[in-house]
Amino acid sequence: MTIHPITIWGEPVLHTRAKPVPEFDQDLRTLIEDMYETQEAARGVGLAAPQIGVGLRIFTWHMANEDGVPELGHVINPFVKASKPSDGEPDREHESEGCLSFPGYSFPLRRGQHATVTGYDWDGNELNFEATGEFARCMQHEYDHLNGFLYVDRLGQRWKKKAKKVIKEEGWDGPGHTWLPGTDTDPFGHDDEDAEEPASS
Repeated sequence: MTIHPITIWGEPVLHTRAKPVPEFDQDLRTLIEDMYETQEAARGVGLAAPQIGVGLRIFTWHMANEDGVPELGHVINPFVKASKPSDGEPDREHESEGCLSFPGYSFPLRRGQHATVTGYDWDGNELNFEATGEFARCMQHEYDHLNGFLYVDRLGQRWKKKAKKVIKEEGWDGPGHTWLPGTDTDPFGHDDEDAEEPASS
């Protein structure tokens, strides 16, 4: 298995709708195993194929949940249907998201508390499950990646302005930026034992 560099905001593959997986073969299984390895090294709760530069409709997760879904999993050619988020401003403490492709930052975003996920596993078996709470948030976050969006695209006006400022300051307004989990300094501070772990995917 191989740990891949993670693409950062500005890379075209992150802003382009991913293509359906055409064949369920050994190459696909190897890709997903690499995604698991990369996700683990990055200490992320999820990872979409475009985040490692592959424009295919696949995402993985590693997240405990109360929905009876395996903690470690993947879905190919998924469809995620989420409930409507409740009205009002998101809570900065309990509704913030992070993203491995917008490394080192987190912003508040309200998501639907329930999501239905359908798709296939690498053997071509159909998947169909319900996700709630933070697990539903993860499913929506990863699905957005497959449609060419990052969570910062969904932020309210106040937080979107802050995200745009970050993009300018970090120089992420163009392609060519990546970071390598397990080699580069962890942008979310996981290397610091006292650091607070944000939800990142």
